[in-house]
Amino acid sequence: MKKLWPLLLLLATACKKKDFNADLLIKNAVVYTVDSAFTVADAFVVNGGKIVAVGKAADLEEEYHARQVLDVQGKAVYPGFIDAHSHFYDYGLGLQQVNLKGISSWRTVTDSVQAFARSNPDGWVLGSGWDQNLWPGKKFPDKALLDSLFPMRPVLLSRIDGHAAIANQAALTIAGISPGQKIIGGEIEVVNGKLTGVLLDNAVGIVTRKIPAADEEAMQAALLSAQQNCLAVGLTTVDDAGLPYTMVNTITQLQKKGDLKMRMYIMLADRQENYNYLFKNGIVKSPRLSVRAIKMYADGALGSRGACLLQPYADQKDWKGFLLSNPQHFQQIAERLAKTDIQLNTHAIGDSANRVILKIYAGVLKGKNDKRWRIEHAQIIAPEDLHYFGDYSIIPSVQPTHATSDMYWAGRRLGEDRLKTAYAYKELLKQNGWMPLGTDFPVENINPIYTFYAAVVRKDLKGYPQNGFQPENAITRNEALKGMTIWAAKANFEEKEKGSIEAGKYADFVILDADIMRISASQLPYTKVLKSFINGEKVYEKK
Repeated sequence: MKKLWPLLLLLATACKKKDFNADLLIKNAVVYTVDSAFTVADAFVVNGGKIVAVGKAADLEEEYHARQVLDVQGKAVYPGFIDAHSHFYDYGLGLQQVNLKGISSWRTVTDSVQAFARSNPDGWVLGSGWDQNLWPGKKFPDKALLDSLFPMRPVLLSRIDGHAAIANQAALTIAGISPGQKIIGGEIEVVNGKLTGVLLDNAVGIVTRKIPAADEEAMQAALLSAQQNCLAVGLTTVDDAGLPYTMVNTITQLQKKGDLKMRMYIMLADRQENYNYLFKNGIVKSPRLSVRAIKMYADGALGSRGACLLQPYADQKDWKGFLLSNPQHFQQIAERLAKTDIQLNTHAIGDSANRVILKIYAGVLKGKNDKRWRIEHAQIIAPEDLHYFGDYSIIPSVQPTHATSDMYWAGRRLGEDRLKTAYAYKELLKQNGWMPLGTDFPVENINPIYTFYAAVVRKDLKGYPQNGFQPENAITRNEALKGMTIWAAKANFEEKEKGSIEAGKYADFVILDADIMRISASQLPYTKVLKSFINGEKVYEKK
């Protein structure tokens, strides 16, 4: 009998080993948990889509027997990246249109549009991404060349910021636009009594409303193509800033089928039908979808001179930009939403637009609070207005790559004095002690690593400028990582379920090929995602 004991013990141990109590063990890692102590661990355990334990591999292997063990061989692991301000669906639609980003002349833009039109012979010709600041003379284009190339087929090409566009005469005719026509919050450009085709802000909508809406198949294709690219750069949650309520059902169905794995936080656009939807249905919340915010637009963009400034543009002395709605509209919406749990997020670029919205927010919030109302972009703030963020718990939601994209021409728009308090992320961070980061893609690149680099180093991908753009407003690596993870989750009221690698939270995480917390600044932009996980499921792997 004594000889049987070792055998029985071995059999019992073998049986016990077959009793899995976890799905996945990540070990031999540098795990940046981004918990309250910014702990760095070397292993964690996932079960049922959530993290169940974090710590040392030796300890976890004693307690957990996982179906899969992933030895990451010393690689860095981070919480899944969250983009706190993007246009995920529009980005997906744009993948089906002509891409005009980075093109250095109007003639080359029209060549690209021609080539696209030959391959896509039906319907409207749509494109986006042109930027006159990259062209000789830096002036807005004129539609004459488009009219000669497309005399009958309507064309609409959006500027990179989405706040300006150029339409050919065929599109203008369909929209019923004529010289001298006025619109609140927009401009229809006319030179020598003739339409140039350039439209600013609300004027663009006159044309876009005439474009046939995408059908269900096209909408789904846009979402899934956007997801594919976003997972490859480590994004596991995106905030989509300004969708119609009709998209909610499409997104929900794709998520239920398991096709759309991306978690989404949706801000509904400032339209009456969207208010009706939210007030009727209340906050929509599921593990992968949250709909609890309204997105207003206070003004346009700096690049197209639609940003509303307190003093005239330095390069256009008779122009201050404009608000996109009357202040009374913003006031009414703020008063209405202050009585609810619905979050209010407002696009504001210029110092005048920011002042208007900050004062309206302050008037209804009446002091510190946990409403987490946001100013999206907060690009140009008069120094005397900074205190509103801290005094009224207003959250600046910023996109660091805007600074490094705009720095080449922003000084011409603003002059030296105003530029000093533009893109002032360090000063904004001081107001509440936390700040979500995003990209505003497709205006900027979707890659959150570029966000991290721009926030910390304040240089563009060419390494310019040598000492960084206004480096006094750089933030630390710890702060930048928090801005892309736990602070972005907090901006969405989701910090208890995501944004850090802690027990009880969703198992959303990414494995990188380099440690962005330690490598040299110059190497940051070259960092790649090796694997992305959502709910403990591998959703991307670098080939």
